[in-house]
Amino acid sequence: MVYEQNRHTGDCFHVDLLKEDHFSVLTENGRRTPCTFPLHTLSKVYTHTSASPAATMPANFSGKWILETNDKFEEYLKVLNIDFATRKIAISLSQTKVIAQDGDEFNFKTLSTFRNYEHAFTVGVEFDEHTKGLDNRHIKCLVTWEGDKLVCTQKGEKANRGWKHWIEGDKLYLELACEDVVCVQMFKKKE
Repeated sequence: MVYEQNRHTGDCFHVDLLKEDHFSVLTENGRRTPCTFPLHTLSKVYTHTSASPAATMPANFSGKWILETNDKFEEYLKVLNIDFATRKIAISLSQTKVIAQDGDEFNFKTLSTFRNYEHAFTVGVEFDEHTKGLDNRHIKCLVTWEGDKLVCTQKGEKANRGWKHWIEGDKLYLELACEDVVCVQMFKKKE
């Protein structure tokens, strides 16, 4: 069983392989329609897991995003033990996120006039991150898909640390969590 995404509309289909080049497609209205077409015509094939189809269909985060709102960012920085002067500078900055995505491979750049931060990762592959320019810690990170959200779990000396990214329309949301503090930032896509 696989899921296929229509390359033109983005619609997802549940596809069962019946025999070579013969498929049964489960449509949105719940009807199973037999069809035949060469396997190579599928634009992107996703192997079925116990997760929903949306959990395996990633969103496209690529682009340039400008910070518009920044709720509870200072509280988040306090929990990370960022000093007073650095917190005040950080909360007053305009941030730009530049995201390059190639399937499950990402390169994130957070740019500001004070500090720039860059990290790259592959969804599903644990990596070491040095949060240089933020709280200067070494942490273990694992990014996974939860529906169309990118979710990062960070392990280190701070409890309940991680982040989530998701898109709604032309807005990119970033939820930063550490201990009992949750900061939500909203970015608008720059044309």
